[in-house]
Amino acid sequence: MKVLITGIHGFVGSNLVNALKGEHDIYGVDILTPNKEGVVKTFSWHDLKMHAVPEMDVIIHLAGKAHDTKKKLAAGAYFDINTGLTKKIFDYFLESSAEKFIFFSSAEGTFNEISNEILTEDVIPTPIGPYGESKIKAEEYIRNICYTIGRMSKRVYILRPCMIHGPGNKGNLNLLYNVVRKGIPWPLGSFENRRSFTSIDNLCFVIEGLMTKDVPTGIYHMGDDEALSTNELIGVMCEAMGKRSRIWNLNKEVMEGCATLGSFLHLPLNRERLRKLTENYVVSNEKIKAALGIKKMPVSARDGLLKTIRSFERKR
Repeated sequence: MKVLITGIHGFVGSNLVNALKGEHDIYGVDILTPNKEGVVKTFSWHDLKMHAVPEMDVIIHLAGKAHDTKKKLAAGAYFDINTGLTKKIFDYFLESSAEKFIFFSSAEGTFNEISNEILTEDVIPTPIGPYGESKIKAEEYIRNICYTIGRMSKRVYILRPCMIHGPGNKGNLNLLYNVVRKGIPWPLGSFENRRSFTSIDNLCFVIEGLMTKDVPTGIYHMGDDEALSTNELIGVMCEAMGKRSRIWNLNKEVMEGCATLGSFLHLPLNRERLRKLTENYVVSNEKIKAALGIKKMPVSARDGLLKTIRSFERKR
């Protein structure tokens, strides 16, 4: 197949190239257009506008503005990129001969918190903030067009992965890794939460399946089969680093009191951060597995995380 990937130089794009280049012809669209191993050619967004890109079989839309945890980015930038670029590439897809379109949305961005035990595709999104709101606006644009056209021959997939990790990842997992590597004790051991993660290997496996199998158009959540607690995650990190885990089971009420005080004094540990660190966030992958005709993902959550942490160690 001829596959066009937007945002091809990013973390997910680079891993997709490595996973798909042996079987498919890979092309890219990005802000910068240097040569990349495994990529036939990378085009600019201007090239796309001028229809200078050859016809493709599949378009994978990764390009977007990531969540700014420091809250320094203007809200308009999210909508210009996460919503605006999605409209442009989806309109291009509709006019092209490409048969499949895969849009990368977000689970954790579009659902501020999970009221149910497990997040399924039936739950109505509740984004708070411009990142999640801009992703949902992009989803709505795609869904409204698909609804208007009805049963079109093209297949459209909205993929909502939870936290993606793997070699080359620079996300929140790195922050916790650096804390553990320095031997700093984890003080929230008394909070037993469960969180879903997405191994990049499982994600690439799912993308290959969406490309090559007859999967119905729709929204699909993406995550590994097992959810892990933060305590278990720290244990995996220590195993990969050959360290002994240091987890303190401090009294919950004391830590909640410290977080309340932190909110008042604008300290690093505040109520919002405590909630994020200790909440449950379990994403169901049953729908995507059923669509692909599989019973389990090829890589376990633990093995995927071990691979990621060991890649951090090698990089050091």
